[in-house]
Amino acid sequence: MTTSAVSGEAPSFAEQAYGIIRDRLVMLEIRPGAPINDDQLARELGLGRTPVREALKHLERERLVVAYPRRGTFATEVNITDLGHISEVRRQLEPVAAAAAAQRATAADRAALGSLAEKLRSAGCKSVSADLMRLDMQVHRAVYAATHNPYLEDTLVRYDNLATRIWCLFLDRLTDLAGHIGEHGDLLRAIIDADADRAAELAAAHVAHFEQAIRAAL
Repeated sequence: MTTSAVSGEAPSFAEQAYGIIRDRLVMLEIRPGAPINDDQLARELGLGRTPVREALKHLERERLVVAYPRRGTFATEVNITDLGHISEVRRQLEPVAAAAAAQRATAADRAALGSLAEKLRSAGCKSVSADLMRLDMQVHRAVYAATHNPYLEDTLVRYDNLATRIWCLFLDRLTDLAGHIGEHGDLLRAIIDADADRAAELAAAHVAHFEQAIRAAL
């Protein structure tokens, strides 16, 4: 689903619904396997059923919901066996995105990344895990946006969403969530400094650490 904010336009109702429902699914606020009632969601969001249904169709293409004839729509299950497939894609594309961001980020992009780096410094081990995960998503999405490649951005947002769902499933077993997310500080600095090689190296290491941490928690 396109983001109107990129062109300066206000997001449509369907885009608003998509963003809110997507993040609830990613953060497991809508639990894996849970039924999704479009009427109820429309009431909660203050939107009509049509934009909610449009959003759900898009989320189905992104493997976040699944629709069954005569049964309804459900949040997809989180399958740990997908970890290897997701990591395989991210190992290739995350370094590409980090390098591209370092090379193409505008002054406004670098200022935004600097603000996120400051948030990372102020977020510590006492932060709530869910808040740290939201900050992690913010960082990833800001880096992807700074590539100014909408196809790369869309692809990586999708895979980061799937990876984050796995991460959220294991939050209570992860011993150094703050440290893992804090790794982004060096990555953001490399992008801000336009050091493409360093940014790519740090992005690759981050994906590897993510997979290692999850497998250690199994």
